[in-house]
Amino acid sequence: MTKEKIEKASVLAFEKKLVPSDGFFYGARWEDRKTQATPLALREKSVRGTISNRLKPAQQNDETKLNASIESPNPQTVDYCALDTDQDTLKITFTLKILPGVEVPSACNNNNFQQTYTAAALAYIEAEGFRELAHRYATNLANARCLWRNRLGASQVEVEVKESASSQTWTFDAFALSTRHFDEKSPDLESLTEKIALALSGKQSFLLLDITVYAQVGRAQEVYPSEELVMDKGKGKKSKILYAIDGIAGMHSQKIGNAIRTIDNWYPDTEESMIGPIAVEVYGAVTNLGKAFRTPKQKVDFYSLFDAWSRGGVLSRKEDEHYVMAMLVRGGVFGESGKE
Repeated sequence: MTKEKIEKASVLAFEKKLVPSDGFFYGARWEDRKTQATPLALREKSVRGTISNRLKPAQQNDETKLNASIESPNPQTVDYCALDTDQDTLKITFTLKILPGVEVPSACNNNNFQQTYTAAALAYIEAEGFRELAHRYATNLANARCLWRNRLGASQVEVEVKESASSQTWTFDAFALSTRHFDEKSPDLESLTEKIALALSGKQSFLLLDITVYAQVGRAQEVYPSEELVMDKGKGKKSKILYAIDGIAGMHSQKIGNAIRTIDNWYPDTEESMIGPIAVEVYGAVTNLGKAFRTPKQKVDFYSLFDAWSRGGVLSRKEDEHYVMAMLVRGGVFGESGKE
């Protein structure tokens, strides 16, 4: 059966294999962080802001109009979250479930395509065993990338990862591992990598990890839960709404998942040295930069690589295979519609 005779599947979907929970925020003191911690609640405050938007030309050239604009009040009500006055450490807890079965789509309406895809996936698992991807996922757990903004300015960060089934525990100094590359090696990191690789490869039914991150950010300092996307900002009384679960400040599972899968430094761009790894996405999209690093024109986007590889083709680089498999671990709906 040749590659040209195999049609793409119009219905094709993969379930995600890395399943994080929401993250819960607690406050503690560094010296007793493992024995005493209290849930952090959101707070609300109202402030009078100053004008900071770009002025229209008429205002820029007329000092009277400028002064009138500046004198106009800009009241804002916002959510915020901070440690208590006797606390200097943010504690975040979440769980991560790692599932096998990436070689079998959750939905596929083309049996010929499924056969060639499954053969390609099994060949990758046999040759690579998910070791490279598992190492990168483990590194992102160990370096506390999931803290996002909370990682900046912390004096020390400790990460504790525990396997729920066996209570085996790995402890990492997050600042001993880079967020720019994946070159670090250590016995604990290799052990955690092996566990993740075994689960992804189907050598065990699943892996459930309990992750606790401690960040010493300073006494009474503000911390940063996820911000809710408000679709009708003009109608609400708050200009910033933060995320909470049952009254406890929290981080979206999607944001934690994005941090874990920020492993793609295989994209062909000379700016990599400045940007570092990006999250695994179909077109390598980095929304805060407004740029796609994997474009169909260059034939390095997911669909260009996946369509060839899944139907019996050979990719020119092993890194492209890693990227394709990382996308399938991420999950999504990838069928090709017949509509233009």
